[in-house]
Amino acid sequence: MECYKSRTLTFTNANIIEGYTVAGPKENDGRYKGFFDIALEDDMFGQKTFERAERKMFEHAIDGAIAKANLTTMEIDAVVGGDLLNQIVSMSFAARKQHAGFLGLYNACATFVESLIVGSCLISNGFENVVCAAGSHFSTAERQYRYPLELGVLRSPVTQWTATGVGASVLSSASETPVPRVTRATIGRVVDYGIMDANNMGAAMAPSACDTLVRFFKDTNTVPEDYDAIFTGDLGKLGSDILLDLTRQEGYDISKQQHDCGASLYWDEQQTYQGGSGAACSALVFNSVLLSRLRSGAYKKILIAGTGALMSPTTSFQGDSIPAITHLAEVCI
Repeated sequence: MECYKSRTLTFTNANIIEGYTVAGPKENDGRYKGFFDIALEDDMFGQKTFERAERKMFEHAIDGAIAKANLTTMEIDAVVGGDLLNQIVSMSFAARKQHAGFLGLYNACATFVESLIVGSCLISNGFENVVCAAGSHFSTAERQYRYPLELGVLRSPVTQWTATGVGASVLSSASETPVPRVTRATIGRVVDYGIMDANNMGAAMAPSACDTLVRFFKDTNTVPEDYDAIFTGDLGKLGSDILLDLTRQEGYDISKQQHDCGASLYWDEQQTYQGGSGAACSALVFNSVLLSRLRSGAYKKILIAGTGALMSPTTSFQGDSIPAITHLAEVCI
């Protein structure tokens, strides 16, 4: 008999007072064109390397979110978040400009939702303002996880395109007007179904997404129909199909509510195959489209489930399977 233990937290005052996005050229040519605060014409962003461009995107997103919230850097208690590069250097280097405390996070593409959970915990324990941020860059991730772009390696049909961009949210303990807020969150556990193909991350992450969603529904005694939408992070098209099959087997049909940030980010003609991936996926979509729809009343209650493949080039080259994790946040207006 399974020993049941809840993994879900409840928050009362984690108000999302602003969101800010910096998107790459390919991302702004996709389905959400016009929703982003800054759309780059060149993914070098005026820098000499892609890594420095990614760092600059983080700086602009964090500063932009703070300014958009009508706050100063001195009013921020903490900055939390991360990226995909070794030692999360993009986020860490960008945090040098801030006076606030810094918590660097890494859960691969689940990092943004992880940052919302950590930020909400800080707000619930007395902090007034917290910035949550995550991002990625196609060109930096490709040469770290796969191959340098100069090699021109052919991509597999099951691959996804690492999104270029950064999204940042400002959480505050107080708000003068009704704003979206993080009300509950479920911390994911590491799930490994033995997927070995490093290109097929959707298949590796789908079981984790199912595990966390089912745990949330059981912890909170809710069903998919209680939500206007359920957005997964970056399962892509194939991973989303697998997730629907897995949740049906658990007794939950999420087909009417489920959308995937990665699968919806690009047009088919952009040839990203299964769609987008990367820590930027959920961060970009949440801080642009989803916050907009929540504020307009188009959505009143949603779930955002960040999915992450916890692999590295070393583990892949050594023949290890791909463990995955999914963190989930309930956001209401």
